[in-house]
Formats: sequence, C-alpha cells, structure tokens
Amino acid sequence: MKKSLARWGWLFTGPTLAAFIIGFIIPFVLGVYLSFTEFRTVTRSTWVGFDNYAKLIGDEIFLHSLWYTAAFAIVTTILINLFAFAIAYMLVKKFRGRNVFRSVFFMPNLIGGIVLGYIWLLLLNGVLAFWARSITYDATYGFWGMVILMCWQQIGYMMVIYIAGLQSVPAELIEAAEMDGASRWRSLRSVIIPLVMPSITVCTFLTITNGFKMFDQNLALTNGAPSRLSELLALNIFNTFYGRSGFEGVGQAKAVIFLIIVAVIALVQNRFARSKEAIA
Repeated sequence: MKKSLARWGWLFTGPTLAAFIIGFIIPFVLGVYLSFTEFRTVTRSTWVGFDNYAKLIGDEIFLHSLWYTAAFAIVTTILINLFAFAIAYMLVKKFRGRNVFRSVFFMPNLIGGIVLGYIWLLLLNGVLAFWARSITYDATYGFWGMVILMCWQQIGYMMVIYIAGLQSVPAELIEAAEMDGASRWRSLRSVIIPLVMPSITVCTFLTITNGFKMFDQNLALTNGAPSRLSELLALNIFNTFYGRSGFEGVGQAKAVIFLIIVAVIALVQNRFARSKEAIA
C-alpha cells in the first residue's frame, strides 16, 4: 500500500501542487521582486532597491490609512465577536422559530460587498440627511458607517461558528456547575467560554483579517472621501497602483508591507488564542 502511494501519489498531489505554485508562489515571489523596482509592466522593470519603501515613510496618506485600518480592525473584531457570541448563545436555546432567526442573521453574509456598500450608503445618507450631513462629510462618519456595515455583514457568519462551538459543550458539565451553585454568568465564564475557545480563535482570526483586508465595501460606501481620509489600507494600495502613473512600484511595496502586517498580526493572535485553548 505504501509503495503504491509513493509511486502514484504524485498523480493526485501533483496538479494541486502545480496550481499552488503557479497561482500563489510565483506571483508572490514576483510581487516581492517588483516592490524593489520601477515598472509599468512586469516584463519591463528597473531595479531601484529600497527607494519605493523609502517613499512610504513620507506618505502621510498611507500612514493615516494604516492607523485608520488598525483602529477599524480592532473595533470591528471586538463588536462582531461580542454580538455574534451573544446571539449564538441565545439561539442555541430551544424555542420555536430559532432556525428562522439563524437564517435571518446569516443572510447579510450572502450579499456581495459592493452591493452591500451601496445599500448602506443610501440608508446612512438618508439618516444623516436629518442633520444636513452625508457619510462623506467627515472621516468619522465614514469610519462608523463602515463599522456598522461590517458588523451587519459578518455577525451572522461568526454566529454560525459560535453556535457549532456551543452545541459541542456537554450539557452534563453545565448541569453539574449549576448543581454546585454556580450562577448562569459563572457557568458561562468558567465552563462554556473555555470550552468554545477553538471557535473564538477562528472567529477572532477571521474578523481581524477581514477588517484589514476590507476593500469593496470601502470603495462603495465612501471611496476614501473626504480627501482620502476614510481610505482603508487595501483601497489606498489600489489607488496608488492604478491611480498614479509611475507609482506601480510604490503600490507594490505597500502591498508587501500590508502582507507582512496582516501575517504578523494573524500569527500573534493565533498563537495567543491557542495558548488560551491549551490552558482551558
């Protein structure tokens, strides 16, 4: 059996490995290389070293987008996970119509980001019109508008993951805790939450990375207005690469920095959450 796998296993793994190399490894290596060049097309590039990265230090719009995106990711991660867990905790209880509520909360995740952005643009501008304002009047309005949009879209998806985690908690443990005199809050904090830490790890990872990567909703809702102050990092990279002739290398350098930031944050978060799982 082992000899057969060693001999013919490449027939199954080979196509997948080739697709991974062609679709990910080669573009990744080429992208890192192009961040050190000045280019208009990938076949015509001039090596400039760290000049593209040096330009980022003085790019105030990029630095603003970086901190703006970090704040956005932190706020949405906290709010989405709190609301998703609370809703999941209520919807694991047995009552009539709970599957309908689950479907209703999950449905926003099925809508595309661009469509969702335009829907919320109309809704938020309709509300702000009472104060003679619009979503693009100030970057603060854009920030909280995107927070509302992101929460509305993502809470239902994370809720499903939390429901799966909560349903795996043995009912006997909760009953034993209640028989020992533990209150509902104490049971939640000391029994349920430690046992659903794998779900918390997954949801936190997804919400952090989604917060940093958000692009289409930002494009549809504010498009960076006013004066690119509501521009998240992904949109900033897009506008640099495609909106400024001769800055393709700078845009590629921003993309590499963006990749490093998201990868480091994701790895640190995942390691921290895994340590909590081990303790639990």
